[in-house]
Amino acid sequence: MSELNTDAFWMPFTPNRSYKAAPRIVERAEGIYLFEKSGRKIIDATAGLWCSNAGHCRSEIAQAIQQQAMKLDYSSIFNFGHELGFEYSERLVKHTPEGINRVFFGNSGSEAVESALKIALQYQRARGKGSRTMFIGREKGYHGVNFGGISVGGIAPNYQSFGQPVKANHMRHTLDIERNAFSKGLPEHGVELAEDLERLVAFHGADQIAAVIVEPFSGAGGVVLPPKGYLQRLREICDKHDLLLIFDEVISGWGRTGSPFASQEFGVTPDMITSAKGITNAAVPLGAVFVSDKIYNTVMDAAAEGTVEFFHGYTYSAHPVACAAGMATLDIYEREGLLTRAAGDIGKHWENALHSLADMDNVIDVRNYGLVGAIELRAPEHLKGKFGAKASALAWEAGVMARGIGDALCMSPPLIIEAHEIDEIVGKLREVITTLA
Repeated sequence: MSELNTDAFWMPFTPNRSYKAAPRIVERAEGIYLFEKSGRKIIDATAGLWCSNAGHCRSEIAQAIQQQAMKLDYSSIFNFGHELGFEYSERLVKHTPEGINRVFFGNSGSEAVESALKIALQYQRARGKGSRTMFIGREKGYHGVNFGGISVGGIAPNYQSFGQPVKANHMRHTLDIERNAFSKGLPEHGVELAEDLERLVAFHGADQIAAVIVEPFSGAGGVVLPPKGYLQRLREICDKHDLLLIFDEVISGWGRTGSPFASQEFGVTPDMITSAKGITNAAVPLGAVFVSDKIYNTVMDAAAEGTVEFFHGYTYSAHPVACAAGMATLDIYEREGLLTRAAGDIGKHWENALHSLADMDNVIDVRNYGLVGAIELRAPEHLKGKFGAKASALAWEAGVMARGIGDALCMSPPLIIEAHEIDEIVGKLREVITTLA
């Protein structure tokens, strides 16, 4: 076989020249493992990219995809429909919080966020508050890479590269290692940071703000968990000023925290939830916005009968093959109890195993909840903000896929992981961290 030519592929979020000088190639995957062509096995401690929650290459999903592609591979969803789209929608909302019973489909988390922002604007216009066109996001927040998502997001390189096409401002992030280092679960300190939303409302005026959008916990920002009471306080402030609250649960949804959605786990109901990734176990791209009845009914009632109520959508919305993959994924989640598994013994084992690294001199923080976690490393001065990438490369060589973000190693293993596999991850990372020291 000829040598792999990597020239044509412009890879996303990758230093292309460095990568192509020494490519890391995954040939196949199974369960919680990735395999190189040599046969070397790597534990996928990130579930792909926070998304293969039921593990890789589940035969039930593959079979559902094949069968659907042979029956109805595609049909336009503009003024037409297929039964599977409606059946899947009804099944999805059985897992959403009470009062959130409508689904708008897209193809990714980025599109879900873009759709949610547009729905918020449509809702404000429909109820006669068209001046509300601004959004409030949060520093370290990640909401995809469409122009709306980078505007409300708080990841500096994304924001700085392309500007802010959509009007937005940002609350302070909640990462406070000095007060909350080595918290198990939600940190104790920082509920007062929610008051930063009051500052922004006072500055811009509530009559200018359409919605507030946050991740229940920041993923791409480095696994930053909300302080106890923080999300509840955001909900109170939004209610006080008549603002919509959107939870971006592209990462935190589908069992990651021990409930179907983090909103349920943390006891706060938003007005919309964005979803993707684990919704189909990442087998086929699909995104969704779960919308409250209040928003949906307001938009419907404002439009004249027989007219399009919302001028937005995608060619592949509710794609039949994606819906089939999603239905099969729900079958697995429900049959194997994966949507709540992280709240049980395996989540506690994950917590204890990660925190066993707290005795290492160059570990300055461990953060965890459910089956997500981060290990913050003490970086040398010349590598501050980049030490996680170095640690991630060494972890790969040691046989663990972990994501380097800033100076942290971030992980979100498949929900099917077992205790001995967690121990193997932590054992290998201990060796890596020792080497870094």
